[in-house]
Amino acid sequence: MSTSTRPGTFVCCGVRIEALTREPAAALVVDSHYGQARRTHLCNAYTLSLAVRDPEYRALLNAADVNFADGHYVAMVGRRRGFPDMAARVYGPDLMADTIDQGRARGLKHYLYGASPSTVTALAEKLAERFPGAEFVGVESPPFRPLSPEEADDLVARVAEAKPDVFWVGLGTPRQDKFVADYTARLNCTVVPVGAAFDFHAGNKPSAPEFLQRHGMEWAYRFATEPRRLWKRYLVGNPVFIYGALTDRFRTARSERR
Repeated sequence: MSTSTRPGTFVCCGVRIEALTREPAAALVVDSHYGQARRTHLCNAYTLSLAVRDPEYRALLNAADVNFADGHYVAMVGRRRGFPDMAARVYGPDLMADTIDQGRARGLKHYLYGASPSTVTALAEKLAERFPGAEFVGVESPPFRPLSPEEADDLVARVAEAKPDVFWVGLGTPRQDKFVADYTARLNCTVVPVGAAFDFHAGNKPSAPEFLQRHGMEWAYRFATEPRRLWKRYLVGNPVFIYGALTDRFRTARSERR
C-alpha cells in the first residue's frame, strides 16, 4: 500500500503530515462537533522514528484524519518539501491552549483523559482559571494498562452522556496514538493526543524556554531535565528520524512499485 499525499500534505518518515501551522491547526480543532469523529495525531521526531521502525504504527498514523507537525524538524521537512509557510510547528501545549481559548466563543466542550488523578485534576483547575468560561465536561485518569471491554464500554457511555466536542488524551507516545485509533469512532468526537501538555499545563513540569523551542532545541532541554527517562527517545530516536526523512523518496518509490 503506497502512502499518498493530498493537497496541503507532505510525507515525512513514511507518514502523511498536514502542512498546517499553529493558527490554522487550532482553527481546525475548534471546528469540532460531538457526533463527528475525527482521528488526529501530533507527530514529532520521536513519533516518526517509531513509525520508521514499525510498519503497523506507521499505518495507524496514516489512517488518521489529521496528522499535525508537532516537531520543529518535522516542520522543517515540510518547508523543504514545498510548504515555505511552515515556519513553526504545531506544538501540543499551544494547540491545546489555543483551542480551549478560542473555543469559548462557541461553547466548545472538552473532555480531559490521562495522567494521574492529581495531575488531571490540577490540569482542569489550571485551565479553568486561565480560560474562564471554558467548559470541561469530563476529567478522568485511566488505569495504566489497556481498558477491559467493560471499562471501555463504560468510558464510551460516559462520553456519550457528556457529549464533548474535543477529547484530549495525555497517555504518552505511542500509547495515546493507539488509543486514538481504537476509540475515536466509538467516542464520536475529535480526539487529540497531546502527551506532555497535561504535565506542562498542570504545572508539573516546566516547558523549555521559548528561545530553545524556536531553534529546535527543546529536546536537549527535556533530555537534560530527565536523562534517565528520555535518553533512548532522543539519542536513538533522533538519528532514526533523520534516516527516515532522508530515505522517504526511496521508500515511496519502492511502495509505488508494489
